[in-house]
Amino acid sequence: MSGDSPSILLFNKPFGVLSQFTPEHSHPTLAEFIDQPGFYPAGRLDRDSEGLLVLTNHGPLQHRIAHPKRKMPKTYLVQVEGAPSEEALQQLRVGVRLKDGMTKPCEVSSIPSPDWLWPRDPPVRFRASIPTSWLRLVLREGRNRQVRRMTAAVGFPTLRLVRSRIGPWQLDKLAVGCCQLMRVSMKDLK
Repeated sequence: MSGDSPSILLFNKPFGVLSQFTPEHSHPTLAEFIDQPGFYPAGRLDRDSEGLLVLTNHGPLQHRIAHPKRKMPKTYLVQVEGAPSEEALQQLRVGVRLKDGMTKPCEVSSIPSPDWLWPRDPPVRFRASIPTSWLRLVLREGRNRQVRRMTAAVGFPTLRLVRSRIGPWQLDKLAVGCCQLMRVSMKDLK
């Protein structure tokens, strides 16, 4: 898995796909989309989340990207049920108490509905009596289902979660289910 010239694959993970190559139950996996031997995910996205997943063929780079102590920022676009107040957003900014402890401070802001996002398959449930809103949330830690647990803790459950950026890499116009191969320099990732 290591080598002198590390490479990464940027992958736009579809909803419902597991962030692993090994089959589990009847869920689709990365193996159905990526045919690049020696590449492994640097971090995960849960099955119900979409968007940017970074894979690499270089162990030290995988560690640098995925390890929480490196504090590589991860940006999420989050569709929530309801319209969060400034007070709820401030709670998210300073940290929320979850069952596994306080979250670290994060950046969060309300944003307009991203018009460039692809339709989700299956679509997010629609309820005419309850509005939805979009947030942009930047984390520097990565607990299991953290964004979903944070928005629920302040009273606004997550309906759709799309990771749009990890450190210097972003989705740009990468189509759902597609990947892009890139060479990287370790010195550029300080």
